[in-house]
Amino acid sequence: MKRKTPKSISERAIDELVIAQAYDASAWEPSVHVRRTQGASVRLPAHLAAQAAFFARLHRDPSLADWLRRVVQERLDLEEATLADLKRRLTGKRGVQRSSV
Repeated sequence: MKRKTPKSISERAIDELVIAQAYDASAWEPSVHVRRTQGASVRLPAHLAAQAAFFARLHRDPSLADWLRRVVQERLDLEEATLADLKRRLTGKRGVQRSSV
């Protein structure tokens, strides 16, 4: 038989109740199995998440996740273009230095 707990109960009382029912299978609900969804997750500090949510609404994106995905993709494109430009400049300068020596 399950005992009802009062609405305001101390942590100690909860601990005692859980310990008393630990080996009583009828006191517990069935196990819940959770699977991780595909895709990466990133943790952001609360202030960054709040700023991101603000700008997602400002840009009228349908969701924060969509806005973040777009912003990260734009940044990655910029980084790749910058890296390609840097490589092009370095290989061009090296070629000039080699021919002048």
